[in-house]
Amino acid sequence: MNTLNTEIGAAERVIPLRGVRGMIADNMRKSLDEAAQLTHHADCDATALFETKDRLAEQGVKVSIEDLIAQAVVAALGRHPELNGRVEQGEIRLSSRVHLSMAMALPGNLLVAPAIFDACELPLMERSAARRDLLQRARSGKLSVTEMTGGTFTISNLGLSRVRHFTPIVNLPQIAILGIGETRRKPWVMKDGRIAVRRIMGLSLSFDHRAVDGAPAAAFLSDLCEQIEQG
Repeated sequence: MNTLNTEIGAAERVIPLRGVRGMIADNMRKSLDEAAQLTHHADCDATALFETKDRLAEQGVKVSIEDLIAQAVVAALGRHPELNGRVEQGEIRLSSRVHLSMAMALPGNLLVAPAIFDACELPLMERSAARRDLLQRARSGKLSVTEMTGGTFTISNLGLSRVRHFTPIVNLPQIAILGIGETRRKPWVMKDGRIAVRRIMGLSLSFDHRAVDGAPAAAFLSDLCEQIEQG
């Protein structure tokens, strides 16, 4: 009889939930405990967005799809300000300025979401440069506490995976978070009834139902999809 490592719950590797990993775990649990979270999912035709990226590249302007989605998010939040803000001290505090948090996976199974402050005021290229700077400083552990905690809306990107839709956890005390899923070429019914192969992107919007109801959240996500479809 093989008695090697038969104890229930035995593990070959133990990772203590402390330090940054412990802080992430505590924040995730707190978010689910405190917020009334709900997620809307949508598919959108991102073909024009990829065409915009290619067109800019031909002009010597290199940006990512995430940068272009951030541009669309900032514009959509301007039209749907009820999604841009925080729930703090028993109050819904909406912001006229978009401080856009960008979720970033780091080595060691760590996750941070530093903010691009006043993202609504930055041109596309400056916002793209700010995102890259945040990522570089996140990897070297040089983010400030204000950058880590001062956001009003978060984007979480799993676009390079095969996950189409997921349920991103709201980055408390923020009101909402957008999850970007996989983009895949699929048959798509066009407005004129034709069927064409298009680049279809999955989007997931999690929001705190204490601060915003389902209909306004759905209106934001639908508006965002329409803007992405326009490129």
